[in-house]
Amino acid sequence: MKSARIHRHGGPEVLVYEEVEEPVIRANQVLVRVRACALNHLDLFVRAGIPGMKFAMPHVLGSDIAGEVVAVGELCERVKAGWRVLLAPGVSCRQCEQCLSGRDNFCRKFTNLGYGVDGGNTELLAVQEYSVIQIPDELGFPEAAAAPLVFLTAWHMLMGRAKLQAGEDVLVLAASSGVGMAAIQIAKLFHCRVIATAGGEVKMAKARELGADHTIDHYQQDISAEVKRITGKRGVDVVVEHVGVATWQKSVESLAPGGRLITCGATTGYDARVDLRFLFSKQWSLLGSFMGSLGELHQVLKFVFRGQLRPVIDRVYPMAEIAEAHRYLENKEQFGKVVVTP
Repeated sequence: MKSARIHRHGGPEVLVYEEVEEPVIRANQVLVRVRACALNHLDLFVRAGIPGMKFAMPHVLGSDIAGEVVAVGELCERVKAGWRVLLAPGVSCRQCEQCLSGRDNFCRKFTNLGYGVDGGNTELLAVQEYSVIQIPDELGFPEAAAAPLVFLTAWHMLMGRAKLQAGEDVLVLAASSGVGMAAIQIAKLFHCRVIATAGGEVKMAKARELGADHTIDHYQQDISAEVKRITGKRGVDVVVEHVGVATWQKSVESLAPGGRLITCGATTGYDARVDLRFLFSKQWSLLGSFMGSLGELHQVLKFVFRGQLRPVIDRVYPMAEIAEAHRYLENKEQFGKVVVTP
């Protein structure tokens, strides 16, 4: 079979589409023929190299995977050959106290497919049975691959961490990102007023198509000033952000008294600051969020499978052109997900 692998860290040119041995499943594993794999910024970070992190080489990227079950090990009882499926991106021990409490994203061994273990940029992949989730016949493989990581992340941010309440005001930074487009839709599902930022009129128009009530051009407009104008100087109840230092101060300034800022990343840098006088006097909450639990993934996928939440795909590339897909994502040209297919 063929896989897209990296043998060293670097730019998109280090991705090699090559022949490799087919995997052999263990008794508790399932063999999946990959039909689509969506890209995330995590793929770019791992490919380039993360300071302090070591990855076994060669390494296969790809956390968001959909395909067909080819075979199941003799100890597997739930999953059947022939199923159309997507894979939970999170991998954990399933035995520790955190896992057994339904908090598997707090497991000390928690990682993602394509990060701590090989991922879905391949034709065949062996995974644990618990990772396999059957999808409806009407859901295409690219759409299924575009759903898990971003909808899980956004759901955990809004529902698990920020405890979103119906009708609140929500600011979503970077609406064109996967997490951004998922957060807009989840907030609208609970009848919230959504203000979304994006770069340029085309991306702002697409954010409004997803349900955003107001949009802000984060390259041309002052985010917090616009938020205060829209909300009558009050600010928003929840800020959803993963941009980092480039917009951090404006995100904080956009909070209403008692507001919650929830972050899951630091794309533009991590050395953010906060004025403690405002933090305590306005009773803000600054919350970190990382992925989500397997139970939360099943929760949010109910709405995806019903068509109430919609994965947004910008472009699909053949896996042989995966280097070009990485370049496209790095250039921030997309709105929604970039997907590769074997």
